[in-house]
Amino acid sequence: MEYASWLAGEKWSDHPACTHPALASLARMVNDCSSDAARGELVTHIPSVVGLNGTDPHIGLLVAARAASVALPIASEGRQRALAAGILRCDELLATSGDPAVAAARERIAEALQLTPGAADWAHAFLATSGSLNPRSTSLMTDAIIRTAVVGIAEACVTDQDARLRALLVAAIGDVQSRMPQPVKAGVTSRQFSRAD
Repeated sequence: MEYASWLAGEKWSDHPACTHPALASLARMVNDCSSDAARGELVTHIPSVVGLNGTDPHIGLLVAARAASVALPIASEGRQRALAAGILRCDELLATSGDPAVAAARERIAEALQLTPGAADWAHAFLATSGSLNPRSTSLMTDAIIRTAVVGIAEACVTDQDARLRALLVAAIGDVQSRMPQPVKAGVTSRQFSRAD
C-alpha cells in the first residue's frame, strides 16, 4: 500500500486515499501474513489497487464477505465462529440489494456456511441475542472480518496458504473494480512503475 500511495503521487502511507479502506486493509494483511518468498509476488498487483476507491456502500461488505468466504472452511474453530457471525452480518446488510455482484457474494456466503454447519449454527444463535448492528459500525466490522479471515488463512492447516492469500487479494481487487463507475485500467496514475522500484 505504501508503493500504491507513491504510484498515485500521494504522501508515502500505507493508508492511501487512492484505495478503498477495506481493500487496503486486505492488501496490508495479505502482505503481512504472506511468507517472505511469496511477498515478492504481490508486487505485480500494486498498480491494480491504485484508483480503486469510491462511495459505494457495498465495497467494504463485498471485500469482507469475500475474505470470510475463503477463510471460513479452513480456519480454526474459534475463528470460524467469529467469521460465521461476521459473514451473516454481511449477508444481512447485502440482502436488500438486487445487484448481480451482490447476489454472487451472497451465494459464496451461503456455500461457506454450508461447509461449516457447526459455526453457522453457533453464529445464528449468537446473533439472535446480540441485537442489530449500528450502521456506523459497519467499517469497523468489515475490518475485523478481513483481519480475522486473513490470519485464519495464514494459520490454517493447509499447505498453500500463500497461494490462497494471493488468490483472495486478486479476487477482491476484481470485486472492487466491478463497483467502480467506469472501468478501471490496471496501471498507474501519475508515476511509472517497474520491478526495480
